[in-house]
Amino acid sequence: MGLTALVMAGGKGTRMVLSEEKPLLRVGGKPVIEHVLAALKNAKKVSSIVVAVSDYTPKTAQLMSQLKVSVVKTPGKEYVSDMGYAVRTLGLQTVLAIGADFPLITAEIVDAIVEGYERSGKPALSVVVSMETKEQLGLGGKYGFEFNGKRVVPAGINVIDGRRIDEEELDEEIYVSDRKEVAMNINTVQELRIAENLFQKTLKA
Repeated sequence: MGLTALVMAGGKGTRMVLSEEKPLLRVGGKPVIEHVLAALKNAKKVSSIVVAVSDYTPKTAQLMSQLKVSVVKTPGKEYVSDMGYAVRTLGLQTVLAIGADFPLITAEIVDAIVEGYERSGKPALSVVVSMETKEQLGLGGKYGFEFNGKRVVPAGINVIDGRRIDEEELDEEIYVSDRKEVAMNINTVQELRIAENLFQKTLKA
């Protein structure tokens, strides 16, 4: 199946209190979004990549132009709303939506998530991380819920049948991952520091 990876890079990043756009925050010496793009380019299950930008992320859009990566401009409201806008505007079918702030994500993990979606036979899949994993890494997670006796937090990675984007409620597979690569996304200055430390440890491993 042809799967489009949609990198969500249009948010305000209001929790960061930094002058830099969140996708351009540097981890391991390069913008975090470049780590995400590298993983997606190497993923066997990904056919094409589009980056969703907005008026809040003009420098990110400029970098994508330099890197020759396709972009779609969204209203910059919030993740779910902008994802829906991009899917409708581009007429996308199978879509992997992922935040631009996963510095440790790998092609193998992306492929495993897509395989989980394919196995499920459902029109949507949401990746969640256990609260325990988040806490072990020193990360926050406000929007938790109970699943199979575990407290879990949405990771910010979803797979969806774009042809059904306007349906109010889709049957959704919950994909639980306890991988640090999935748990580690950046929403605060402290999490940026943790990401840098984890990245350096990964290099040494």
